[in-house]
Amino acid sequence: MGLEIVNELKRKKGLTSEQLSKESGVPLGTLNKILNGTTKDPKLETLKALARVLECSLDDFDDSPKKKEINQLETLASHFEGEEFTKDDLDDIENFIKYVKSKKKK
Repeated sequence: MGLEIVNELKRKKGLTSEQLSKESGVPLGTLNKILNGTTKDPKLETLKALARVLECSLDDFDDSPKKKEINQLETLASHFEGEEFTKDDLDDIENFIKYVKSKKKK
């Protein structure tokens, strides 16, 4: 699980561990275990509480290869500063990414 992001988001929001603990309701000891990597599989309720305070989704804690691939497409789309993408546009972008990746495998 990609819990390293908790430290990154905490830092970006300018929160101390104590503040994050207080605002999320997650005990400081539990939070510290997550932050230092001792706890690798925290409870869902703990993750929800942290996500609420860090203003992220539970998906942001997912570091699976499939999720990373999807995030790349979302990041590409989110930086577009023109008209909104249609579903067909997003399908075309995804197909192009697959095409480029398939060329690398050869």
